[in-house]
Amino acid sequence: MMKFFFYLVFMLFLFNNFWFFQFNLFLLSFFFMFSGSYSFEFKNLSMFLGCDNLSFGLVLLTFWICALMFMSSYFIYNFMIYLRYFILLMYFLVFFLFLSFTVNNLFLFYIFFECSLIPTFCLILGWGSQLDRLQAGLYLLFYTLFASLPLLLGIIYLFLKFKNLNFIYTMENLFKVYLFYLYFFLIFAFLVKLPIFFMHLWLPKAHVEAPVCGSMVLAAIMLKLGGYGLLRIYMYLIKLGNIFNIYLIVLSLVGGIYISLISMFQVDLKSLIAYSSIAHMMIMLSGLLTLMSWGIYGSYLLMISHGLCSSGLFCLVNIVYERLMTRSLFINKGLINYMPSMCLWWFLLCSSNMASPPSLNLLGEILLINSLIMFNKMFFILVILLSFFSACYTLYLYSFTQHGKLNYFFYSFSSGYVREYVLLLLHWFPLNLIILNSEFFILWI
Repeated sequence: MMKFFFYLVFMLFLFNNFWFFQFNLFLLSFFFMFSGSYSFEFKNLSMFLGCDNLSFGLVLLTFWICALMFMSSYFIYNFMIYLRYFILLMYFLVFFLFLSFTVNNLFLFYIFFECSLIPTFCLILGWGSQLDRLQAGLYLLFYTLFASLPLLLGIIYLFLKFKNLNFIYTMENLFKVYLFYLYFFLIFAFLVKLPIFFMHLWLPKAHVEAPVCGSMVLAAIMLKLGGYGLLRIYMYLIKLGNIFNIYLIVLSLVGGIYISLISMFQVDLKSLIAYSSIAHMMIMLSGLLTLMSWGIYGSYLLMISHGLCSSGLFCLVNIVYERLMTRSLFINKGLINYMPSMCLWWFLLCSSNMASPPSLNLLGEILLINSLIMFNKMFFILVILLSFFSACYTLYLYSFTQHGKLNYFFYSFSSGYVREYVLLLLHWFPLNLIILNSEFFILWI
């Protein structure tokens, strides 16, 4: 792992060159992909860094999405809007996320988990397009910090009890935590980060005000920090999880249905996709909390697939926004006539978003639905409603944007740039090809 660590360290000297920095991120993605096979055990251990298959998929997703973030931020490059500060901020974001997913110590994970919040906060404040970005940034900051103090207290308790916070030796400590308040303290920060229903208000606000690169990193990677943290922390909490998780599963499923209904009343495209992200995270969380192997398989695959799919949808919204300067569904109608070549990409990514074959979402949701019904047969009613409404808001998004009457001042035609087609292809291609070799990502179970 140290070779990738030092690769990132020396990339700091490239912040003067926008495209060369992006090229190095793509190069790093391919180096990391072919660096070796991983399993349940940590491999490539070096100092405080290590990687198993759980870390592997999310680090690869981080490098890939961050490279695509540069490709989508051509507006910032073209108008030189504090370009060097932007590249520097993106560098620290990649660096902190890489360390978050590869450290093998719970306390170090907490530190980098919090550090990754700072560049995202600065992205929203510095390059957001509306005046409400300050409020959105404060929502993001204080929701996360409010939940982080209990996590820190829980980590201190675990250290005093076990004298060790290393993930590698966590198996010795299974079934040894029995305190309910400690269970709540350790998972609350990750539930807010996902975010769970009732603590989700910061996410749509942050997405609406963030630039396209901020929305991409929020949807694709920052939400996955919550899922990754839960997968790591439940090594200590299996005994308590078997008792209390059923209440969180019911809350997640009911909340997911409610959020899906809210999505169908949104008139801002970014807000609609943000609420759909929350609904996807609810079904991912409910499957993860069953603590069954199928549920953990499915939650992990859905984290990877949702990262690619939602990021691609935010790119599509930005492509439309750069031409029409609005995200309102009342104005963005009849885009099949205005941008016919983009209609295919809207269809492909919307179909992937509602888990149609051959996307990785399909495999993830099949595993999650099976695990939930195995856990409790009464959940099938909630699962049916959640799956149905998930398809409804995706069809709502596609049909309202592509069909309908063009506004009178849009009687024109606009084709996409090659850069935009490549950007969308690099989202869609791995999303639909990984399913052919899905065991590559889930060997760690």
